[in-house]
Amino acid sequence: MLPDMPSRLTVLSGPSGVGKGTVVRAIRRSYPHIWVSVSCTTRAPRPGEREGVEYRFVTRERFALMVEAGELLEHAEFAGNLYGTPRQPVLDHLADGVPALLEIELQGARQVRTALPEAYLVFLAPPSWAELERRLARRGTESAEVIDERLARARVEMAAGTEFDAVVVNDDVSHAAAELVGLIEAVCR
Repeated sequence: MLPDMPSRLTVLSGPSGVGKGTVVRAIRRSYPHIWVSVSCTTRAPRPGEREGVEYRFVTRERFALMVEAGELLEHAEFAGNLYGTPRQPVLDHLADGVPALLEIELQGARQVRTALPEAYLVFLAPPSWAELERRLARRGTESAEVIDERLARARVEMAAGTEFDAVVVNDDVSHAAAELVGLIEAVCR
C-alpha cells in the first residue's frame, strides 16, 4: 500500500478455537504493511505467547483503570478473563493511513461497530462444527468444563455471523489470511 491511500479498521471475530490467532500470525509474517492491534488481557500467557506481541498482559486492577479512563475502544469478559483494545494506537495508525486489524470477540466487535460504524467486520468461521470441537480439544490448554463453555458460546457466536460485512472460512490458514488481506485492501482499489 502507498501511504496516501485510504485505510480502514478491519475487525476479525469468530468463535474460540476457529484460528483467529493463527490467521493473524500469518498476516503479521506475510503482510507487514497491515498493523495488527495488540489487545490487553487479564488472563495468564499461554505457552509461547510474548508480552506485547500476542497480548499485553495486565492485572484486573490495571484493566479497570484503563476502562475508567476511556483508554479502551472495546472491552469484554470472556471465559472469566477481561480483554480490551487500547483506543489510541488504533486511531493513530488509521490517522497515519495504515490499515489496522483487530482480533476480538463478538461483544467487542459489536462495541466497535457502535463506536466506529465505518469499521469493516469480518467473521472467521470454521469449516465445520466438528472441526471447531477438534481444534478446541487439541489446544490442550483448558479443562473439559472450559471447552464446554467455549463451545456453548461458539453456538451463539456462529448465529451472529450475519451481523458481519464478510465471512471467511478458515479451512486453510494461508488461504484465510490471503482472503482477509484482500478484504482489508479492497478499500484501496
